[in-house]
Amino acid sequence: MKRKIVGTAAFLAALALTGCGAVKIGRINADPTRYANHKVEVTGTVTNSFGVLGTGGYQIADETGRIYVISSTGVPSKGSRVRVRGRVMSGAEVMGKAYGTAIRESHHSIE
Repeated sequence: MKRKIVGTAAFLAALALTGCGAVKIGRINADPTRYANHKVEVTGTVTNSFGVLGTGGYQIADETGRIYVISSTGVPSKGSRVRVRGRVMSGAEVMGKAYGTAIRESHHSIE
């Protein structure tokens, strides 16, 4: 019985840690189907942004790549260092490769 409880606890801990911690943008871009519709957290510098009335999008970059972020909670300005939490969404998939991978943010913070 004790072994079952320990095994269950280990499984739940591993499951909880799956959504924690920052993911490198390059990992998402390299395997977008693995991250599709999963919550992630990324950190990077805003390289491009556009917004109207608190909604819009921006692109962030880290040392491994760039990704677009779709926001309905405001758009940080170019050059800002941000931490973004949200769900990965894929655009079109052609011959097994996803094009247009983005994150629909649930929250961002300026670092």
